Amino acid sequence: MVEARCCFKLLYAIVVVVLLHMSSPCIGCSERDRQALLALKQGLVGDDGDRLLSWGREAQNKNCCQWEGVYCSSNQTGHVVKLDLGDQSLQGKISPKLVHLQHLEYLNLSFNNFGWSKIPDFIGSLSNLIYLDLSYANFGGQIPNQLGNLTHLQYLNLSSTSSSDIRPPPVNSIHAKNLNWLPNLSGLKHLDLSYTNLSDIVGWLEAVNMLPKLTNLILWRCKLPPPIISSVSLMNSSNSLVHVDLGLNNLNSSIFQWLSGTHTNLVYLDLSYNNFNGSSIPASFGNMSSLAHLSLYDSQLEGGIPNSFAKLCRLRELDLGVNSLSGQLSDFVETLSKCAQKTLESLDISFNNISGSLPDLTNFLSLKHLLLQDNNLSGRIPKSIGQMSKLETIGFGWNSLEGVISETHFSKLSKLSYLSLSSNSLLLNFSFDWIPPFQLQRIQLMSCKMWPSSFPKWLQTQKNYIWLDISDAGISDTIPSWFWDLSQKLEIMDISHNQMRGTVGNIRLEFTAGLNLSWNQLEGPIPSILSKASVLDLSHNNFSGAASFLCETKDSNLTLLDLSSNHVSGELPDCWIHFKKLVFLDLGNNYLFGKIPTTIGHLFSIKTLRLSNNRFVGELPSQLKNCTKLTLFDLGENNLSCSIPEWLGASLPNLGILILRGNQFYRSIPPQLCHLTRIQILDLSMNNISGTIPKCLNNLIVLAQKGNSSRIIQHSYTVQLEVSYTLDYEEEASLTWKGADISISDDEFL
Repeated sequence: MVEARCCFKLLYAIVVVVLLHMSSPCIGCSERDRQALLALKQGLVGDDGDRLLSWGREAQNKNCCQWEGVYCSSNQTGHVVKLDLGDQSLQGKISPKLVHLQHLEYLNLSFNNFGWSKIPDFIGSLSNLIYLDLSYANFGGQIPNQLGNLTHLQYLNLSSTSSSDIRPPPVNSIHAKNLNWLPNLSGLKHLDLSYTNLSDIVGWLEAVNMLPKLTNLILWRCKLPPPIISSVSLMNSSNSLVHVDLGLNNLNSSIFQWLSGTHTNLVYLDLSYNNFNGSSIPASFGNMSSLAHLSLYDSQLEGGIPNSFAKLCRLRELDLGVNSLSGQLSDFVETLSKCAQKTLESLDISFNNISGSLPDLTNFLSLKHLLLQDNNLSGRIPKSIGQMSKLETIGFGWNSLEGVISETHFSKLSKLSYLSLSSNSLLLNFSFDWIPPFQLQRIQLMSCKMWPSSFPKWLQTQKNYIWLDISDAGISDTIPSWFWDLSQKLEIMDISHNQMRGTVGNIRLEFTAGLNLSWNQLEGPIPSILSKASVLDLSHNNFSGAASFLCETKDSNLTLLDLSSNHVSGELPDCWIHFKKLVFLDLGNNYLFGKIPTTIGHLFSIKTLRLSNNRFVGELPSQLKNCTKLTLFDLGENNLSCSIPEWLGASLPNLGILILRGNQFYRSIPPQLCHLTRIQILDLSMNNISGTIPKCLNNLIVLAQKGNSSRIIQHSYTVQLEVSYTLDYEEEASLTWKGADISISDDEFL
C-alpha cells in the first residue's frame, strides 16, 4: 500500500513536470538564433541601460527567449519572431548574421544611431517580416530595392531625422531614386518615409496607388514633386486610405484631383506647407464625410471655406492658418455649425484676410482651441465666450477688436492655458482682488491697456506661465516684489514700453529665456541673469553700475544683449571670449570709456555691434576682422583716433551699415572700402579724414540714396529660443548728412 502510494506520487510528479513543460512557451531558443543574436550584439555598442547587456551575460543564460527585447514563438521550436531594440542609444554595425533569424516577423531598431550608414541590403532577406521600423535611427544613403522582397510586410517606417535638427547636418541623408520596389509590398498597411528625399521620383503617386490595403500614408517633408495625374492613376486609387500626411512638400493643386477621386474614407488629411498658389479649397473635400482632422496650414490658398464643408459632421480639427483666405467670419462659422458644432475641437484660421465681427460661438460645445489672430476682425468680443467651458486656447491677437474685457469674459474658462489678445484696442478692467478660474501658460496682452494703470495683481495667482507679454499696456507703477518670485519657469517675458519704476529683483530663470524690460524707468544695478538668458533687452532705462559685471558670466547663452541708453559706466571688460553665441550687441548711449578690448574679436557669430555715443579712445583692435558676419557696425560719436583700418573692407564682406561718424579718424579713406559691395550706409562724417576720395566708391550702388536728410534702414533676424518660439528683432540705423559742412560734393561721394 505504501509502495503504491509512492509510485502514484512519483507518477503524479512526472505528469506535472510534463504538463508544465508542455505549457511553457518554449524549451529554449534554437542555437542558430542564439548565435545570430550574439553576432548582432558584438557589432553594436550602447549605453549602460541598453537591452543587449542581458544577452548571454551569464553562462546559464543561454535561452535567448529570455533576453530583453527578444520574443520567441509559442511552440517548442524556440524561433525568435520579434526583436525590439528601439530607443536603446545603439551604435555600430548590424551583423549580416541577422538574416539567420528566418522566422523573424517584427524588427524595431528605431531611435538609435547608425551614423548615416546605408540600410543593409540583407534586411530584404528576412522574408517573414510583417513589421519593420528603422525610423530616426540615423540611416542614410539610398533605400535598398531589396526591401521589395518583404512581401508579407504590413508596417514600414523608414522616417529619418530632419537635417535642420542635426549639427552638422548629414552629408548622406536617406533618399530613393525610384520606388519600383514598393508595389511588391501588396499587403502594406502603414508606410512612413518622412524626411526621405524623394525629389527625383515623378511616379511616386503611381507606386502608392498600387498598395490596395494601405491605410496610413505619411510622406512628411519628402520634397515630393507635384504628381502627374492621369485617368489611370485616378481609377487605380485605393479607397482604403484613412490617414494621409503629405505636409511640407512641393505639391500643387493637382493633388486635389487625386484626393477627390475615391478617398472618401479619410479620417486624417494633412497638406500643410505646400504651394497651392492661389487655389481655392476644393468643394470635393466636403465629400470626405469621415474627416476628423484637416490641415491646409501655410499653403497659399485663397477664397473661403466651401459650403460643402457643412457635410463634415465628424470634423474635430480644422487648421487653415497662414493663407490668404477671405470672407466673413460669420459665414465660416455658419457653414461649420450646420454639422460640426458638436464635434469641432480646434479651429485655426489665423493669419488670413477674414473680416467681420466675432459671432456667438457657444453652440460649439466641444471647442477647445480657437485661433483667429492676424485677420481683419473688428467689433467687440462677446461676453458669451466666458461660457465655453472647454476652451484651452484663445488667439484673437493682431486684429481690430475693441471694447472692455471684464471678468465675465472668463467666468467659466477653467481650462484656459493660452490667451492672446495682443495688438487690439482693448481695455482690461478687472477688480483688484479678482482670482481667475484658469492657470495660463502663455499670456500675450501686448498693447492691451490695463485699468487702472497699476501692475495687474491677478498675475500673482498664475503659477505655470512660461510666456508673458504685457508690453505697451499703459502700466505706470512700481513692479511688486512678488512678481520676481513667479519667474522661475519663464522662457519669455516682455514688459517693455511701459512706465514701470523701481529696481529689478532677483529674477530666477531655469531655462533659456528671452527677457525684454526696455523703455521703462527702471534703475539700479543690472540683474545677475546673464548666464541664463538668450535674449536680454534692458535698453532705454536708468540702469547703472560698472560694466565689469559682464565678466561675472562664464560661457554665456546670450544671442542678443541690448544695454543701450542707460547709465552703464567704466571700461569695457576684456572677457568677450565667453560670449560665443552673441549675434546682437548694443552698448550705445552709455558712459563707457577706455580702449575697446581685443577679445571682442572673439564674437565670431556677431552680426550687429553698436558701441556708439560713448567715450572710447585709441585704435580699433585688429581682432575685429575675425567678426566676418558683421552686417551693422556703429562706432559713431566716440573719441577713437587712428587711420581707418584697411581690414574693414577686406575682411568684413557682409557689412551693410558702417558708421564711424564723430570720431578722430585721420588720413585718407582706404580703397579697400570699395570691397563692401553690400553697404547701404557709410558714414565717415565729422572726422579728420584727408586726401582724395577713392573713385571706386561710385560702384557701391546700394548706398543710401542722395537727397534724404535722414535715411532709416531696418534689418531683421530671428532669434530661436525653443522649438516653438522665435523672436524677431529689427535693427535700425540712421544717416544724417552733414550738408554744407561736407568738404566733398554729394556727386563725388556717391
